[in-house]
Amino acid sequence: MRGARWAGAAGLIVVLSGCTASPAAVESEATTAPTTLADGLDAPWSVVPLLDNEDAPGALISLRGDGTVLELTPDGALREVGVVPGVVSGGESGLHGLAVWEEGDTRWLYAYHGASGDNRVVRMPLTGDPGTLAFDPAATQVVFSGIPRAGNHNGGRIGFGPDGMLYVTTGDAGRSETAPDPNALGGKILRLTPEGEPAPGNPFDNAVYSLGHRNVQGIAWDDDGTLWASEFGQNTWDELNRIEPGGDYGWPAHEGMADAEGVIDPVTVWAPSEASPSGIAAIDGVIYVTGLRGERLWVVDPDADPSGWAVFTGEFGRLRDVAAGPDGTLWLLTNNTDGRGDPREGDDRLLQVTLPEG
Repeated sequence: MRGARWAGAAGLIVVLSGCTASPAAVESEATTAPTTLADGLDAPWSVVPLLDNEDAPGALISLRGDGTVLELTPDGALREVGVVPGVVSGGESGLHGLAVWEEGDTRWLYAYHGASGDNRVVRMPLTGDPGTLAFDPAATQVVFSGIPRAGNHNGGRIGFGPDGMLYVTTGDAGRSETAPDPNALGGKILRLTPEGEPAPGNPFDNAVYSLGHRNVQGIAWDDDGTLWASEFGQNTWDELNRIEPGGDYGWPAHEGMADAEGVIDPVTVWAPSEASPSGIAAIDGVIYVTGLRGERLWVVDPDADPSGWAVFTGEFGRLRDVAAGPDGTLWLLTNNTDGRGDPREGDDRLLQVTLPEG
């Protein structure tokens, strides 16, 4: 069984093999404090680790407000890769998720962003080597457009699944009645080819993969290829969902556990004050979920303790994204400079937490 132990006022972590334990159940035997990989970030939204060289990893980071993509270089510097054209920020919209995909000799950078009248996914050829990465805005291609945009509930996470298809999360854009409609794009998880066409085998013969969502901002695949998604609730329950093709996740008729025919219940739920979940990562069967309003990281082992436990509560403020880093590390992206948080010295930051073997 898998297990994790988080302990200490500084949010230190110990990973134990052989059993699953709650934070209070096991005494700390090895600890490591989070380190700062980058600071001074302005409303960052997504981090994509670049792990071609694990001895000198880098990352791409999106800045929501002005459409800038930054590179964290292997030597630890921050530099501008480019500015995604056509980004129109406002409310919760702007430049959101990033993903990288290699096709033949071309490496593509994909981005989800708010435009003047919709949310859309675009891609640009990403050129250069680590430390010199760049894209030409003039070479931008629109992959998929027409996703509803509003002041909030814009979704925005993208990622390539084990099947090589592009998954896109959308919010209901304040029009909850469209979430269960398989012919509408709001309140969905979409599944597309890398070129932006509905992926073969989709359950409704269109781009929609799952429906009945309010605002999904996190997706990740575990080692078994299972797709997980984090979802903002309204006033009662936020959700961690195990996604099935064609699944109806209940919004707007239900929030949280519904126990209703034809509706898939979440694996676990939290009060919005304790979560407001955004990015997630799946590592060795454990799901890590960042909390914005909750200002904490939720750690969920679905097989042993689906209720999970919280770490880093209040230590770094709002947490926007999490990703698997190199060599058994976890990367956390804070989000205190977007007007909703309380910026601390050095905010916003990209943090690294080491998960040592127990």
